[in-house]
Amino acid sequence: MNILDEIIAHKRKETEERKSLYPVKLLEQSIYFETRPVSMRHYVRRPDKSGIIAEIKRKSPSKGVINGHVSVERTSIGYMQAGASAISVLTDKKFFGGSNEDLTIARKFNFCPILRKDFTIDEYQIIEAKSIGADVILLIAAALDAAEVKSLTRFAQSLGLEVLLEVHNREELEATSEAGADLIGVNNRNLKTFHIDLNISKSLAPLIPDEVVKVSESGIESPQTILELRSYGYDGFLMGQNFMQHSSPEDECKSFIEELRVLQAQNIKSS
Repeated sequence: MNILDEIIAHKRKETEERKSLYPVKLLEQSIYFETRPVSMRHYVRRPDKSGIIAEIKRKSPSKGVINGHVSVERTSIGYMQAGASAISVLTDKKFFGGSNEDLTIARKFNFCPILRKDFTIDEYQIIEAKSIGADVILLIAAALDAAEVKSLTRFAQSLGLEVLLEVHNREELEATSEAGADLIGVNNRNLKTFHIDLNISKSLAPLIPDEVVKVSESGIESPQTILELRSYGYDGFLMGQNFMQHSSPEDECKSFIEELRVLQAQNIKSS
């Protein structure tokens, strides 16, 4: 059993337990069910923003503990002040050290789009995502079949949430092409081996429909890489470890975006 299979097996068990502890009717009483979600599609394309989806991630199966004592309040506010387009919050506890409370804290202090980064396999988790203040959910093609991706996408959108569909190769992209996701994220990290290859984003870019917002995920370590990926049509850039490995992720994010803006200005002048 690879790590993805292990995570999904645990997630199925965890979800069934949460259904009994927190029934749907209870979740639907959340104030966030009356709140209109914020569009990540719009925010990552805003010219006054960077396109960066800055992530809060305490640990990962591949790297272990990255930043176990991060302040969600300080870091999420700092990310937005730095010019990030959106925030991604890991809510999986067992493998990533996150929690639903992390996302709700980020929601309390920010008006930007917030992605619930988790392993969604059940409609219950989508209702839960809305109840804690998420605007966007993640669906991972490698963890679902095409029919499940389509069904979960439609259900999320019926609640006003957007869907970021994550793919890793051409086969996953083609199998889910009719799912209707709002954004497609190309993960440059192989979830089974954790090897990173940015050429995955480059090779899949022409296959993603123009009306779908393209997001590149994992392995983005320099502003130059973002400029290069923009030339392939990417508007969003999911970044976590590059910021989180520092004691003040928000400061690292600020420095990164400042350098990105300098490079963008230089490119405009030279063109």
